[in-house]
Amino acid sequence: MKPIINKTPWILAAIILLQISCSEDWLKPEPLSFYAPENVFVNEEGFQSLLVTMRLDIRTDGFYTPFSTFENQYCLSDLGVPGPINKAVIKNFITQLTPAGDGGKENFYQLFDLAYTAIKTPNLLISRIDDIAFKDETKKNELLSEAYFFRSYWYYRLIHSFGDVPFTGAEILSAKLDFNTHSRWAILKKVIADMEFAVQWLPVSAVPGAATKGAGDHLLTKLYLANSDFDKAIESSTRVIKGPYTLMKNRFGSSANDPIRNVIWDLFRPENISIPQNSETLFAVIDRYEAPEAAKTIGCIKARAFNPAWWHVSVKDSKGKNGTILAGPMYDTLLNSNGQSRPTPFYIYEIWADGTYNWRNTPDLRRSNICWVDKEELRYNRTTSVDYGKPINPKYFTSLNDTFQYYFSFPQYKTYYPVQDPANLSSQGGNGDSYIFRLAETYLLRAEAYFWKGDLINAAKDINEVRGRANALLVLPAEVTIDYIMDERARELFSEEPRHDELTRVSYIMAKNNIGGYSLENFSEHNYFYDRVIRANVFFRTNFVWGGDPYRIAPWNVLLPIPVTVITANTKGVINQNQGYYGTENNLPPLETIEE
Repeated sequence: MKPIINKTPWILAAIILLQISCSEDWLKPEPLSFYAPENVFVNEEGFQSLLVTMRLDIRTDGFYTPFSTFENQYCLSDLGVPGPINKAVIKNFITQLTPAGDGGKENFYQLFDLAYTAIKTPNLLISRIDDIAFKDETKKNELLSEAYFFRSYWYYRLIHSFGDVPFTGAEILSAKLDFNTHSRWAILKKVIADMEFAVQWLPVSAVPGAATKGAGDHLLTKLYLANSDFDKAIESSTRVIKGPYTLMKNRFGSSANDPIRNVIWDLFRPENISIPQNSETLFAVIDRYEAPEAAKTIGCIKARAFNPAWWHVSVKDSKGKNGTILAGPMYDTLLNSNGQSRPTPFYIYEIWADGTYNWRNTPDLRRSNICWVDKEELRYNRTTSVDYGKPINPKYFTSLNDTFQYYFSFPQYKTYYPVQDPANLSSQGGNGDSYIFRLAETYLLRAEAYFWKGDLINAAKDINEVRGRANALLVLPAEVTIDYIMDERARELFSEEPRHDELTRVSYIMAKNNIGGYSLENFSEHNYFYDRVIRANVFFRTNFVWGGDPYRIAPWNVLLPIPVTVITANTKGVINQNQGYYGTENNLPPLETIEE
């Protein structure tokens, strides 16, 4: 609800370093435990346990871990910049200092660790699936298909965060020192083939958190687009759109009877995301407070990432006293937020301008007053303050520059995860499900494929399916551009998509097809990602200074640097560093084929 006073260790490095510290005898597998692979993966139930692990691992790629990978995706995009915790990290990142790769919680590059760790599990299933005889090959193919789905998901993330990376496609049984970099294109070819097999065998419906045919075709669409296979992207996305899914256009779920809310609010209630009534969900993270401790997370930290630190000591009242407190009224709905991925004015205000409308009066439900908390609605909530209940006044702040972190508007309908445990007095968010793939994105992906083919009429139709549900003005075919599509993705998918990676994906498409003056030959020097961020993100464009340091970004930041510990420990192979970062002098041409 609105606040009170308004209207309501890096896995590749670890494998390598095992060789340095261990004898060959130690590395020989000796399964003394009942839970050793040789004892577990002897029947279908054993392989099902691996699928459960894959479904749990997917949560590490969202807003369910401190300093999450998705939080970082917005810190380096058109829609956000890093707040207080990540500031020093991104300063070093921008100035070409290759990270030490220690896997620390504040490290911008933790996705490399998380992805390769997660890839181990599907590789284990894929490597051992032929060890047992299945009475029904259909069941074998279903198991294999879900493993392909999860592995392909992680490689999609890797090649759009890091570009060319090593491909590991099988269980690793001993320490390995000879990894080599594969080209992004070779990895795309491999995972596309895997997913083309997978979508034939994935089930139409499954338990929440499991991969389905619709989720598989959605991921395949993203992979086809990444490879500039636009016709195939249209085919796979059309299968999803014609499947058992529809956009939610009527009120539903836990808040359906609340007359002041709308369908957009309903769509993002955590308890509504995975219910059968929600026909829009393709694939979601499952996180429940009532689950056993080992099966739930610390909670969803979207509020911590995107809401302002309204409770901070710098938020002074008219007497120069602390006017807010992390307790009582307002805390229960705004939570322990910290502005760690500070949204840009472009997202908060500019992209809602349409014709004669602006962010204040737009009919677009996604920017409706009941779904957002605008900064003017924030109130002093410390009962001892002389200004208790009055609007927070930034002129009393320790510094007017502090409005950057402590005082800005935000989309509460996306960030509100109510806390279930009343004893958790410093919660950053409660447990609850969240979307990974949703039908609205499928429409926007198909619209993009149509756009690349020059079919603006069908592109506009698909965009208008999404905009019409939100009661926004419909777009004309002549108005459809790639910038408009990325704007619409921001309006619809903020906090859901890996924003940096999607900008990188589009940058590769434009470079591969020589669109807009871009090319693959100088990709790290001139790309759509950088040009878009500079146009849209005023903090990067003006080198905004906060905390003593300016915000900077460079064209090579279209790709993140490969962790240096992984490169240096890999003594019998070569893992390339991305252009723009120190260490590229040892690079070799990436491998263009993947051996089965």
